[in-house]
Amino acid sequence: MWGDKKTKIRKSSTGHFDTLISNKTQLEGDIHFSGGLHIDGMVKGTIRADESGEAIVRISDVGEVHGDVIAPHIIVNGTVHGDVYSSKHIELAANASIKGNVYYHLIEMVMGAEVNGNLVHHKEPVPLSLIHI
Repeated sequence: MWGDKKTKIRKSSTGHFDTLISNKTQLEGDIHFSGGLHIDGMVKGTIRADESGEAIVRISDVGEVHGDVIAPHIIVNGTVHGDVYSSKHIELAANASIKGNVYYHLIEMVMGAEVNGNLVHHKEPVPLSLIHI
């Protein structure tokens, strides 16, 4: 997916991902971020975007999250063990594996992606401030 020219890779408003968690990193604890967050490593904790702006989190095919993910824009091509809350748009790539519920406004799901939980649609975008876990 990542090398495919047809794939749209969304970036933060600054044109790049501000924070990278490399595949050699294991982070334990909650993450609060703004801009763009790219995860190649393992995160054990909740990932929450700042309420203002158009934050995006991307979990690569080697990335793994054990906890909830909350952001306006989310791209998953790795594994999430927890619930995913996308207030605007979520993209599930071919290697995506979510073991939890997915709450979304708009969703793109490629053949091969899996969700072991409920898909819950919201007709209107949900402000992050209304998402409490």
